Amino acid sequence: MGTYLQKARRGGVRWTLIDADGQVLGRLASRAARVLMGKNSPDFTPHADHREGVIVINAEKIRLTGKKWDDKFYRHHTGYPGGLKEISARQVLETHPERVVQEAISGMLPRTSLGERLRTRLKVYVGSAHPHAGQHPASLALSR
Repeated sequence: MGTYLQKARRGGVRWTLIDADGQVLGRLASRAARVLMGKNSPDFTPHADHREGVIVINAEKIRLTGKKWDDKFYRHHTGYPGGLKEISARQVLETHPERVVQEAISGMLPRTSLGERLRTRLKVYVGSAHPHAGQHPASLALSR
C-alpha cells in the first residue's frame, strides 16, 4: 500500500486575522507561522501550498518578555568591511513596528521557494485598520 498524498487545494486564499494587542511576540509568531504553513489543516502536506494567508493587526502593541526590548538586536551587513549594523528591538518598534512581527514570523517559515511564497501572504499592519475586509478573514483567538 502506497502513501496517500492529498491533492493541492484549488481556489482562493483563506485569510486569518490575528490581533497582536498584548500578545507575546514568539507565541504569536509560532501560531501565525503554523497557520501560514497549513499545519492547522487536517490535510497538511509539508511540500504543498495550502493557500492560507495571515493578517496581523495592532503590531505596535506586541509584548516582549524579560529584557528583550534592549537585549534583542536586529543585525544586517552592508557588504563593506566593518559594515555590521545593529538596532535594538525598542528602536525598531519606534520606527517600524510591523517589522518586529514580520521578522519573527518569517524566521519560522521554511527557507525555500515555498517559504518565499508563504511570506507574500503575510500582511502586518500598525493599528486595527486593514484593507483586506473584502477577503472576509476568519478571526483567530489567541490565549494570553
